[in-house]
Amino acid sequence: MDIENVKNAYSAGASQGSRGVSGSGPTGGLRAFDGPAAAVLDNRGAVVRWTGAAEELTGFRTEEVCGRPVRELVADLPDDLRDATETPASGRVRLRHRCGDTIDVTFRTTKMGGSADVLVLAAPTHHVTDHEQGAALLRALSAQNRITIAVHDTDLATVQTNATPGTLDSRPVQAGARLSDVLCAKDAENLEAVLRQVLETGAPVVRRNQQVSWQHDPARRHALSLSAFRLEDARGRPTGVAALYMDNADQMRASRHLDLAREVAERVGKFLDVVRTAQDLADVLAPAFGDLAAVDLAHSVFDGDEPSKQLNGGNMGNAALAPATAVWPAGIKRGESIPPLPDHPLLRRFRHGEPVVFGLDDFIAMVGDPQLVEYLVPKDTHSVMVAPLHARGLTLGAISAWRCGRSAPFTEDEADLMKQIASRGALAIDNARRYTREHRAAVALQQRLLPPATTDTPGAETAGVYLPAGGGADIGGDWYDAIALPSLRVALVAGDVVGHGMPASATMGRLRAAIQTLADMELEPDEVLSRIADLVQRLAAEAPLGDRDIVGGTCLYAVYDPVTRRCAMASAGHPPPVLVRPDGTAEAVEISPGPPLALSDMPYETTVIDVEPGSVLALYTDGLVERGDRDIGQGLPRLTEALAAYCRPDRALDETGRALLVDLADQAPRDDAALLLARTRAIPAADTAHWEIPADPAAVSKAREWITRQLAMWGLDYLLFTTQLIVSELVTNAIRYGRPPMDLRLIRHHVLVCEVTDSSSTQPRLRRARTTDEGGRGLFLVARLGGRWGCRHGQNGKTIWSEQVIQDSP
Repeated sequence: MDIENVKNAYSAGASQGSRGVSGSGPTGGLRAFDGPAAAVLDNRGAVVRWTGAAEELTGFRTEEVCGRPVRELVADLPDDLRDATETPASGRVRLRHRCGDTIDVTFRTTKMGGSADVLVLAAPTHHVTDHEQGAALLRALSAQNRITIAVHDTDLATVQTNATPGTLDSRPVQAGARLSDVLCAKDAENLEAVLRQVLETGAPVVRRNQQVSWQHDPARRHALSLSAFRLEDARGRPTGVAALYMDNADQMRASRHLDLAREVAERVGKFLDVVRTAQDLADVLAPAFGDLAAVDLAHSVFDGDEPSKQLNGGNMGNAALAPATAVWPAGIKRGESIPPLPDHPLLRRFRHGEPVVFGLDDFIAMVGDPQLVEYLVPKDTHSVMVAPLHARGLTLGAISAWRCGRSAPFTEDEADLMKQIASRGALAIDNARRYTREHRAAVALQQRLLPPATTDTPGAETAGVYLPAGGGADIGGDWYDAIALPSLRVALVAGDVVGHGMPASATMGRLRAAIQTLADMELEPDEVLSRIADLVQRLAAEAPLGDRDIVGGTCLYAVYDPVTRRCAMASAGHPPPVLVRPDGTAEAVEISPGPPLALSDMPYETTVIDVEPGSVLALYTDGLVERGDRDIGQGLPRLTEALAAYCRPDRALDETGRALLVDLADQAPRDDAALLLARTRAIPAADTAHWEIPADPAAVSKAREWITRQLAMWGLDYLLFTTQLIVSELVTNAIRYGRPPMDLRLIRHHVLVCEVTDSSSTQPRLRRARTTDEGGRGLFLVARLGGRWGCRHGQNGKTIWSEQVIQDSP
């Protein structure tokens, strides 16, 4: 094909923009020029013929010019032409215009055959310059082996092109060929639609990215950048389309690499879970980077620990595979260990932190075992890239990518990209590993700080459940407790410390220890909360200055007595408990909540309710009733309804608690939650006995007689001697140091409890009497004879008690 024709067509199209533009260049205000002007001169230099184009150029008509010397039309004759005896072959002059202006023109001359006349062709200099620059531009573009120029006619058939073997699909393109003769049908149809739109509208297309496939290789896609504009004749009528097809592979590859790096930055590391992070990394790489991708990690990394210094297949396991629907060989399974590989120069490069690229033959040579190759290499693989996951001085594992089938092999620039991706991915995985380690330590601390999930005491059986925030990702300061108290009573506790994480867990542990200590002192619920509030105020004072406002919490403390079947409770800003009766009805207990811990010095109030045996008391934290779409006013009725539905006598409490959490809590709650369920019990009336003590020293002997009869009735004669001594000492102290009314009570269960109550508030003291002392040995004897003893104060006095273990019947 004649490339000069393409240049001329291109120049003609390029020059269209200069035609018809008024007020620019030296011909401003004149008519547009449509073509070169021609004139014929005789041997004397006079004009003998004058064309219409010349008239258009100068404004002079034929009768005004013919016969006159051409010099008269030249406004400013150059010095080199003044003394010329012959007409020059070419040059540049300024012509006069009929309107008085001048025109800068470039001319060429040639002798006419068989005559002395000379033909002169002239055109405005700026038109000639545009033409020459356009031709030079076209020659430069045509010389670029990655730019294909094609001129299409109005039927989109190829008229001219610089395409040579190797520029498109290694085959020459003939004149008259259509895009469908070179490209696959669908791609040709898409390109022709673009060119036809340019032809019809005149709107150019600039750098439009297209993916095409050649007819002889339809499976492989090529990236092209298309620019096209319409060609027009001198009258502005469309004559075709000029198209520039540029090889866009490098730009597309760079764009894909940039997009891939950006996607890794956006998607990988959003979750602080090792396996999830590894899976996100694999999903980003396949199929965008490789047909298949896998992430293998050291076994210790899964648990949050640091990997060993030397990693090989034997101490690594697969963490992620992508895509999920791919068919993997038997040796690559998620969660399975990777078999060890022999030493090889490629592996040594990997251990030095560099990505390794090798073909199938290289891998076969490295392994040396065809069966192992089949065991580890996906089908149709021809290129493999493996990069170490190296972060903070640790090699956590490896990321592998495979290309199969007709995919192009990996290149060195892709190895650099893989190194960047592996570095970012390794950092995200190491963050998740470190979080896993810290979270595991925090969860272990939380578990050690919480009591056993279930307890079984004479007063109640309990079951507690705890749900961390974020579906297990974030621990907090919620807790529950069930504390066995003397006289077969049980203390039930639920609390919520402000904040999350290790500080909240540590504060919770200190409060729980303090409450257990105060519970052993057998204080009233309101007194327990008052002392805990004082402790929280001290903790706030000890906290750093910026953290003092976030030290606080709420707490509910209740004490259930299975003998009286009553429950006394007090609340420090905590949600009220829910009582589920044996008949299945449930309601929130009306309780007067005091201020949250550490927020006020206001006193707390104790509320006492009657509780039927077999009832369930539910203590909980606000994380169970408050969530994003509901507050406690909506959550408490829902909890009450759920408790009524789930709390059945034939259902274990721990099972009920888990079912309630599943039903009420969010899948990943923002706040942690704790729930304590207590099914109450009662001591039968036949296992208790009560005797009112007269304020008379002779009552001591009567008390021994009453004890003798009661123990004989219960079949506990083997405890008679020690019980008589204990009762004698306690009754004697009550009569001597206390005030009426005074009572003696016995309770039989797995222990025998002896209680003496009087109206005095004096605190008994245990001391070791000296040899010469006549008294002071009473409480010492009580402590030695009984299993344990103690004293508790109530609103109407104090109670001193002692317990003895009842032996099981043989």
